[in-house]
Amino acid sequence: MATKILVIHGPNLALLGEREVAVYGQFTLEEINQKLNGLAKQENIELEIVQLDGEGEIVEKIGKARKSFQAIVINPGAYTHYSVAIRDAIAAVGIPAVEVHLSNIYAREEFRHKSVIAPVAIGQISGFGINSYLLGLKAAIDLLRK
Repeated sequence: MATKILVIHGPNLALLGEREVAVYGQFTLEEINQKLNGLAKQENIELEIVQLDGEGEIVEKIGKARKSFQAIVINPGAYTHYSVAIRDAIAAVGIPAVEVHLSNIYAREEFRHKSVIAPVAIGQISGFGINSYLLGLKAAIDLLRK
């Protein structure tokens, strides 16, 4: 069975390149996806990449992931700080999840300093722009290959 990883981009990430470029950069979601797909091809793994704005949509996607995926890379966006539903979905499926953020959430507003997702993730990478995603995917791949 081929290694298959789910990448979930959370709310507002479709607006990358247009919104708060001083915080998130000028790159687009499509550019992130291209780089992720390039790394996946290089590492000989399958990726499914989705961008979902709704909390319920994200919870549903995670819930179905256990049947098809070996790991999840997720940027929960603003849900990072308060979505117990997404946290519980990650805990429930029992597959490793890597939390990623483009910006350093700990160098921003105080309400962004807490992640309710981090305690159920295998790790968190933040502050490296597009590289946060690539490092997160690489960490997931390395974990699965051990």
